[in-house]
Amino acid sequence: MRSQHIYLLSITLGALLAAAAANGSGPLPFVSPMFGDNMVLQRGKANAMWGWSEPGDHIQIKIGEQTASAIAGADRRWQVKIQPPPAGGPYIIKITGRETVELHNVLVGDVWLCGGQSNMQLPLRFARNGAEEVKAANYPDIRFFSVTGHPAYRHSDVIEGTWKVVSPETADWISAVGYYFARKLQHEIHVPIGLVVDALGGTPAEAWTSADTLRPLHDFDVPLAEVQRLAAERAPEYGNYVMHWYDEYDIGLKGNWAAPELDDSTWKSIDIPGGFSGLGVPDTPAVAWFRKEIVLPDPLPEGRAVLFLGSVERMDTAYVNGKFVGASAWVENPRVYPLGEGLLKPGRNILAIRVLKTKPDGGFLGKPEELHLMLGDKSSIPLAGQWKGKLSVDARPPQLLPIAYENWPVMPTVLYEGMLVPIAPLSITGALWYQGEQNSERGYQYRRILPMMIADWRRLFGQGDFPFYIVSLPAFKPRSATPVDDAWAETRESQALAAASAPNACLAVTIDTGDPDNIHSKDKQPVGERLALCALAKYYSKNVVYSGPTLASVERLPSSIRLHFANAAGGLVVKGTKLEEFAIAGEDRKWYWADARIEGDTVVVSSPSVPNPKEVRYAWQSNPAATLFNGAGLPAGPFRTDTWPGITESQRPY
Repeated sequence: MRSQHIYLLSITLGALLAAAAANGSGPLPFVSPMFGDNMVLQRGKANAMWGWSEPGDHIQIKIGEQTASAIAGADRRWQVKIQPPPAGGPYIIKITGRETVELHNVLVGDVWLCGGQSNMQLPLRFARNGAEEVKAANYPDIRFFSVTGHPAYRHSDVIEGTWKVVSPETADWISAVGYYFARKLQHEIHVPIGLVVDALGGTPAEAWTSADTLRPLHDFDVPLAEVQRLAAERAPEYGNYVMHWYDEYDIGLKGNWAAPELDDSTWKSIDIPGGFSGLGVPDTPAVAWFRKEIVLPDPLPEGRAVLFLGSVERMDTAYVNGKFVGASAWVENPRVYPLGEGLLKPGRNILAIRVLKTKPDGGFLGKPEELHLMLGDKSSIPLAGQWKGKLSVDARPPQLLPIAYENWPVMPTVLYEGMLVPIAPLSITGALWYQGEQNSERGYQYRRILPMMIADWRRLFGQGDFPFYIVSLPAFKPRSATPVDDAWAETRESQALAAASAPNACLAVTIDTGDPDNIHSKDKQPVGERLALCALAKYYSKNVVYSGPTLASVERLPSSIRLHFANAAGGLVVKGTKLEEFAIAGEDRKWYWADARIEGDTVVVSSPSVPNPKEVRYAWQSNPAATLFNGAGLPAGPFRTDTWPGITESQRPY
């Protein structure tokens, strides 16, 4: 699964680099790409549609018996609001002005915006039983539009993407969470469902939030000023800091040290893994380029070749015969870069790897056998050993380092501007949000950012307090045998607080899903279906249970604590052999595992180690043994009764 993520990441980075180079300078289309064949229009409210034409052009839209018109303004933009015909279809939309466009196979139903990072983006093909699910995905009344990743430093007008009908031919790349949500919803309410997947891996909530909303926090003053500076300079819109730093300081990039024809005869001979000691920078930050010539057989074996580089600190950028093949700043993740067809050739090939290291033991971290090139027939060419290397940036002080090292969009506002602004004010039913991993080291701060972001989106789309449903993070990382403070637990708490405080919000608890070794769990069906339960209960007014047990009140007894629960439909239930993961503490704030038992709709906790208990925590770690459920089969979310400072309370981004 990790290799699949790196494959997706390398594709995404390639697309983002191309978009950054283009800088959004293309002509504006007559009709926004947000509208096309196979789309779903929102039922029950006026739908905004827009595009660009000559100033003064009279635009008319006709759908069924409905018509509406507008005039293109001085900025060339036109926008029409039109009432949709009844739910169902298919319909034809005819748009006339100086151009004429017809949109075919259009349905009217409910449109849901799916936002977040890679776990929302993760395609169905990579979910559990993905191949079988894709083959069975024949739902012509479910449509999806995946917004192409595009960070921007100023307002953007146009995004890329196309509407697709869910079928075995298209479902490979639909958001798995979105698919399971839509499938359950469509089965229950029997109207078409449209998904607009506006998500990008590794991105923080502040990237999806406007500058006007973030400024009052003052936590993002430095990066907001940097985005403003880059926008004024019309710099490439990478959406991260490290790529601009390379542009400014990396002489290897400026000199095209990845080029196959480069004369590297004067470069030093270097052993990989390792390499930086031979270049005179064993313990200090530096950027170095490494090149290696390999000779491949003629003919080349058929099939996709894959480059394996092991883990790298801090960031690598890989080229084969001068072509970019992948890059990552995710230190712990072994690099696995599939190579495109025709990239390798019989005979001489040149590999070039740029590495930015920040720590004394940085650079290539893998074992020698982890570095290899696997050809299409699964034969392997070892890559450890002698390479040629050259120092590009000696990054010791006073050399400035980038604000942050991620090479995907992490700057505040850049996805709000590049991926949300261009699709507003699209008419929607509501939004789904699966994100928080990238903010987890600042989990306490997230309780402020997330509600502000929700309000920001609602202002942008101008459709009131539309439903906003949040995925509580699943289990991840090794399980602790003792009670701990935990950043992921604090992030889940912030998600729960946001869901409780924002109007028309709901929390989908997924603590019983996940993978301790993989941040991209395959368990996406319960995630999507629990979001659907939120929608069915809170928006569609169906009589369904949508929540697991939630803490209602705390009763402190002489030697124990009684916890009262709401949402205990069917009673409180233990999943497994015993009720686990309750911890208890006295005034000394030392936590001990508690004995816990169910009594009606309450849980009584105690411990001989805490004769005078004051506070309780449940499932308070990244990967807890979460065993408390209700009779409807839904889990209780992690919670705590204390308000003691957590480990992320003082953490700030810069």
